[in-house]
Amino acid sequence: MPELPDVTVYVEHVFRRTAGRQLERVRVQGLNLLRTFDPPLEAACGRTVRGARRLGKRIVLELDGGLFLVIHLMIAGRLHWKERGAALSRKVGLAAFDFPDGSLTLTEAGTKQRSGLWVVQGEEGLAALDPGGLEPLELSAAAFGAALTRENHTLKRGLTDPHIFSGIGNSYSDEILHRAKLSPMVLTSKLDDEPIARLYDATRTVLVEWTERLREQAGDDFPEGVTAFRPEMAVHGKYGKPCPVCGTLVQRIVYAENETNYCPRCQTGGRLLADRSLSRLLRADWPKTIEELEG
Repeated sequence: MPELPDVTVYVEHVFRRTAGRQLERVRVQGLNLLRTFDPPLEAACGRTVRGARRLGKRIVLELDGGLFLVIHLMIAGRLHWKERGAALSRKVGLAAFDFPDGSLTLTEAGTKQRSGLWVVQGEEGLAALDPGGLEPLELSAAAFGAALTRENHTLKRGLTDPHIFSGIGNSYSDEILHRAKLSPMVLTSKLDDEPIARLYDATRTVLVEWTERLREQAGDDFPEGVTAFRPEMAVHGKYGKPCPVCGTLVQRIVYAENETNYCPRCQTGGRLLADRSLSRLLRADWPKTIEELEG
């Protein structure tokens, strides 16, 4: 799922191409894409783009008259900039937003169409879609620590809960925790000032570094190939590969449709975290340490 760095770069490129331009037409092909009916989608047509912003992991286009188009890409949704009136793929095309200079298209790979499009009126309507998480790059260290420890969660859950922090998901939380040398399963109630400070610094550093990296990679071209798995990442999506810091093989915890990747030497003091599927299968044979795993 595109997260804060990816969505930020998307917003910048979308606004660069649509600012001050009239939205001529919206073509919707995805049956479940449109999530609102009032105002109608047709109300957006003929209006000029006045702004663009990120709302958590959502992309927001502000049109004349305080009307907002909100796009949530979910896991597999992606944006593309095509020639004006470009045809939508029957297989993956969900919608196209036609402007005088080109068309912003929305696609989603896979059979589960989870991406969403909302049409809302005014800042109040937009606020109703906001999960309320705080912007991690706008917080002081004290405010970050207070938000993190307000409720007792694992660090992984605390970072990725959209009601706590805005825009951080599965991939960048793995990178942040590795940078901070903290276990994803540590409870926030057990943290003192020093690891919270490390996590705060790592959060800001990782998000800024990746936003700048993605800007540089895209250059003047619309960002394509947006993915949660990138070769420059330290641990996310790197299960079984060596940690770039210590060389220990990256491990994982699999749950539902997600997995958490971590380095057992850098983050958990050499201890392997129980994987719900494998540890249940192996039981007593499940290795508890790096040494047992390597043996």
